[in-house]
Amino acid sequence: MLEVLTGAGLAAAAGVNAYIPLLVLGLIGRFTDLITLPAGWTWLENPWVLGILGFLLVLDVVADKIPAVDSLNDVVQTVIRPTAGGIAFGSGFGAETVAVQDPSVALDNGQWVPIVAGVVIALIIHLLKMGVRPVANAATAGFAAPVLSIAEDVGSLFASILALVVPVLVVLVAVTLAILGWRVLRKRRRRLANPA
Repeated sequence: MLEVLTGAGLAAAAGVNAYIPLLVLGLIGRFTDLITLPAGWTWLENPWVLGILGFLLVLDVVADKIPAVDSLNDVVQTVIRPTAGGIAFGSGFGAETVAVQDPSVALDNGQWVPIVAGVVIALIIHLLKMGVRPVANAATAGFAAPVLSIAEDVGSLFASILALVVPVLVVLVAVTLAILGWRVLRKRRRRLANPA
């Protein structure tokens, strides 16, 4: 059960920022004993991979702070974030258990399920983010872009670390965010129904 929560938390974080959970997994796997990535996923600990992920993270962080560029970046990330979510779920799931040891073997014996689950979770989160950002930019003349982006980056980092250290809290955070989102939508519907 904890493996699923770890994988889901990492995939959700990848839906917000593709590179943060992968970088966190690679760095923690390389420099600590907190997790041990399965053999098929140890490439995440490679210094070249970590360097590339760091470079891509910097590009994404900068692009995501600029109004209009952030929306274009979201279009590009429609493929990248779900892919990162699949990798993050598969490697995070496998880090707790040997359920997903080698990505090529996983496709042969049904162990692809965590990877597909990660893709779906990251895609849903990404699409929500992609839908909110243009509305927020239009409503605030672009001033919301850097604020939302910083909040998303911090949230992705927090979710990644939380998923690895205390995966049970992933459920509490998800429920809290769902309740907050529901309240915001309900409040917005009331305002639209009663434009005073």
